Amino acid sequence: MKQNTRRCGVLMHPTSLPSKHGIGSLGDEAFQFLDLLKKTSVRLWQILPLGPTGYGDSPYAARSSFAGNELLIDLKSLAYDGYLDVEDVFYNPDFPSDRVDYGMVRSFKEPLLEKAAQEFLAHAEPDELSAYQNFVSENAWWLDDYALYQVLCRHYNDSRWFEIWPEELRLRKAAALKKAQKEFSSHIEIIKIQQYFFFTQWQKVKSYANTHGIQIIGDIPIFVAPDSVDAWANRHLLKIDKDGRQTVSSGVPPDAFSDDGQLWGNPVYDWEAHRKEGFSWWIKRIQKTLETCDIVRIDHFRGFAAYWEVPQGEKTAMNGTWVEAPGKELFVALKQALGNDLPIIAEDLGVITEDVEDLRDSNNFPGMKILQFAFNVEGGKLDASNAYLPHNCVYNSVIYTGTHDNNTTRGWYDAMDGAGKDVVRRYLECPDDQVVWQMIRQMLLSCSKDAILPMQDWLELGAEGRMNIPSTCGQSNWSWRARSLHLEPWRIDRLRSLIELSGR
Repeated sequence: MKQNTRRCGVLMHPTSLPSKHGIGSLGDEAFQFLDLLKKTSVRLWQILPLGPTGYGDSPYAARSSFAGNELLIDLKSLAYDGYLDVEDVFYNPDFPSDRVDYGMVRSFKEPLLEKAAQEFLAHAEPDELSAYQNFVSENAWWLDDYALYQVLCRHYNDSRWFEIWPEELRLRKAAALKKAQKEFSSHIEIIKIQQYFFFTQWQKVKSYANTHGIQIIGDIPIFVAPDSVDAWANRHLLKIDKDGRQTVSSGVPPDAFSDDGQLWGNPVYDWEAHRKEGFSWWIKRIQKTLETCDIVRIDHFRGFAAYWEVPQGEKTAMNGTWVEAPGKELFVALKQALGNDLPIIAEDLGVITEDVEDLRDSNNFPGMKILQFAFNVEGGKLDASNAYLPHNCVYNSVIYTGTHDNNTTRGWYDAMDGAGKDVVRRYLECPDDQVVWQMIRQMLLSCSKDAILPMQDWLELGAEGRMNIPSTCGQSNWSWRARSLHLEPWRIDRLRSLIELSGR
């Protein structure tokens, strides 16, 4: 990218797209969304991790770092290909229009996805079967484990392989794996076909985006979920003992936001084991993600310099310790394998130390600036040196009004006290009803090379549009959905005008 290139993007996870089937999909609505971005001169589409979600439905606790979320598969496309009946597509339950009810969606879509996979096996054309077989062969290194894992999760009705599954499967004894693969072979095939459906559809979406001058920003959580196939199949790369039990967990220490810190519960990496294997798992992970998107944001980037490790059994994160991580070695290996110009965005929010900044800057990765974090008002005064204020941003950064973990900008402003609101209004020089648009305007006028606004801010939604409240596990998390992509013409015109005026 040229030094003076600046772009605008919109953050909108595919699950949030409107559809008749209760959850956004990789069908018409995805292409309509891309048309909307193109019409508005938006050149970036940022999404959350695309992996299949488990308990809590968080994309950041996916069951696989490599698989795709089957619930995003478009049923209409499967019907068009002859794998579903028309009636399957046009009948649907009375889904909520502004939320994803994941239980309802699973009950509706999973039987149809299985039916489509069965029809594919029975009636697919030879060239389509050949393409599927090539997909299975090329992706066997992760797909074989994932398909078996998903089947076992359903068989035992629980993804907690480390607690519920029989010891011989928990510890992946060769004879037990071979027996399960044989016993569940037909079910395993169904999972593989569904993954073929997902990636075939996603590549059409990505190709359409790229053809229209739009790049996709993907996302990787630094840690894997404890109840994931990643943990089950790669115990030797994690601090998990010979019995399959975690010995330590990830988190963050106590800070101004939490007296007890945050205990995430993810297993942490045995970096010495990764080093011995030349960081091959990480190379595959980044490479696979960059096949599905053009740029990748890495969540909790600071964990590559040092991470907070908490002994297993602790109830809070208070009694953890900082443990150094070989981030410099890792990125040397990644560059040797994938090229020097890694298209990575470093999520560097929170308390960041010099070693994290050095790791980010030495690799020329842009960091993140959150405009909502800029207005730390004390005594009715604004700290004008705040690094998140637009006038303090640097070019090699990505600025956001807010992220998936923040309130919407309207919700954030509404929740402020009078002194805070006064400072915001004075900085933006606007009345209450123009705060959201002036936040967007200031963000676009900053020198940050990329500026991203959540779809909810484009729509000026209040707190009802919030995507996630960190450290909670409620039904509203990860469930927000747009009612329509038919925006008022003035919203399109206003954003496009601001993009043009700011040179983005």
